[in-house]
Amino acid sequence: MPRLLSVNVGLPRDVTWNGKTVRTSVWKYPVDGRRMVRALNVEGDAQADLAGHGGEQRAVFVYQMDSYKYWESFLGRNDFTFGQFGENFTVDGLADSEVCIGDRYRIGSAEFEVTQPRVTCYRVGIRMNEPRMAALLVAHHRPGFYFRVLQEGEVGAGDAIEKITDGPERLSVAEVDALLYLPGPSGGQLQRALRIPALSAGWQDSFKAMLQQDVSLTTESRNPGLAFEEQAPAWSGFRQMRVARIHKESVSVTSFGLTPVAGGLLPVFEAGQFVVLRLGIDAEKPPVLRSYSLSDLPASDHFRISVKSELNGIGSSFLCRRTQEGDVLDVSAPRGSFTLRGGQNPVVLLSAGVGATPVLSMLHALAAEGSQREIWWIYGARNRVEHPFAEESCSMLNQLSHGRRYIVYSRPAATDQLGIDFDAPGHIDAALLERVGVPKGSDFYMCGPNSFLQSMRDGLRDWGVSAGNVHTEIFGSLGAVTPGMAQVDHTPHPPPGPPGSGPPVSFARSGITAAWDPKFGTLLELAEACDVPVRWSCRIGVCHTCMTGLIEGAITYSPEPLQRPAPGNLLVCCSQPIASITLDL
Repeated sequence: MPRLLSVNVGLPRDVTWNGKTVRTSVWKYPVDGRRMVRALNVEGDAQADLAGHGGEQRAVFVYQMDSYKYWESFLGRNDFTFGQFGENFTVDGLADSEVCIGDRYRIGSAEFEVTQPRVTCYRVGIRMNEPRMAALLVAHHRPGFYFRVLQEGEVGAGDAIEKITDGPERLSVAEVDALLYLPGPSGGQLQRALRIPALSAGWQDSFKAMLQQDVSLTTESRNPGLAFEEQAPAWSGFRQMRVARIHKESVSVTSFGLTPVAGGLLPVFEAGQFVVLRLGIDAEKPPVLRSYSLSDLPASDHFRISVKSELNGIGSSFLCRRTQEGDVLDVSAPRGSFTLRGGQNPVVLLSAGVGATPVLSMLHALAAEGSQREIWWIYGARNRVEHPFAEESCSMLNQLSHGRRYIVYSRPAATDQLGIDFDAPGHIDAALLERVGVPKGSDFYMCGPNSFLQSMRDGLRDWGVSAGNVHTEIFGSLGAVTPGMAQVDHTPHPPPGPPGSGPPVSFARSGITAAWDPKFGTLLELAEACDVPVRWSCRIGVCHTCMTGLIEGAITYSPEPLQRPAPGNLLVCCSQPIASITLDL
């Protein structure tokens, strides 16, 4: 009969790793005697990162003595102690290849249910002093698993582990782990996994996303269960396009119509996507990279971008003050995942200032298809002279049988007419949406200044809108994800010390270029040295949290990730440049 060999607990602590301070409770130590197991953890234990660990579905982590022996042999080590893998329960038996999601067990006076495999995390690599560990656990089908506590009670080393009942579908922990993290998932197994009520919500959402894109029928290397991956861009790098038309939309916003210099048809982009422009502003300095949303109906003969002239904006000043019709610009292929989802929910296109551009493209697309969905165009500007696309948006809404408009001016001029130019003074917030009758179950698409987006996200959450119904486009750098580390905002800059001798690496959103130096090991480490905001979790090519758009150039992987992202993307945590590259960071 399987047996509990050790109960291990640990509290959050700060450790130094690669010159950084990491908050973690992966260090677990055996306890004497019996311990009470509550709904969220074992007595004396706590989790440092509740976004990735802990909670009702991940209350107790279990690892097996058989895997201890396997890793001792594989890694050539003999220094392991109970709790080495960050587990609460070290057990004899309960192999990942035999235990199934939904299985229930009794240990001591407590009862448990298996909910999911281990979450991939770089911190187990810190504890093991083996950076590859997060990938090895998955690749060797030995992740370990989490228990949910069905009945609180006392447990202690030496307790027998009694199986109460089998979970439905009989999918093992190792099989479920491989479905998410390894190539070639079976659609049938994904469906079976979703029929297991015990499977935690996060894993269910991932498997639903994989089924929606039918990953079992595609040969593309991509996994929507790990990260939303757009279609591969139509071309790599930049294509020359001519400025065919310049049109003033408001006192501060100018539109530029772009057509291909070489002729031919353009790819029909998805409404809401953006392009990157490479602007040769100063011949003695590297080009400036700027991203601009495409702002009109997706078409095959031209692109349109709309740019707000900023007082100290290098890119916008060049375009709005120096660029003329007939000039040639370097333009990337359209890309971005801020695009319309299908369904019948009402659509709320919510923007402020020049943030109208991507949602205006969505409005064009909805009007062109004659959408029967309820469409809300809610926009905030200072006043009429700073209100771009007023007539254009009204024209689109008039083509929609269920189109609604609400305009808010924060500083209306004396000549601005209430009820004609705008509907109310002030600012847009969730209370206003509720007041004017916006359905809470709508799909919300938002773009605008960071303060506007943060306020709206908070307001919609407090109003009770599902996070899955809120879609946001951000002009600048994306928010960093650095689990276990304090986030510190710094202005991106070249790395300290003498420049490297490798190919240039350009961070498009951050607006800097740095020469590659192999001392950094990976593009993620270079980005961190430049204080470019980054997102990551495993740091070894498993979880795809660090997936980034590769706008231009070529890379190599070392180590090879367990599963490569779709073409046009890369994992910065395990890649290096082999030529000049431009990243969507």
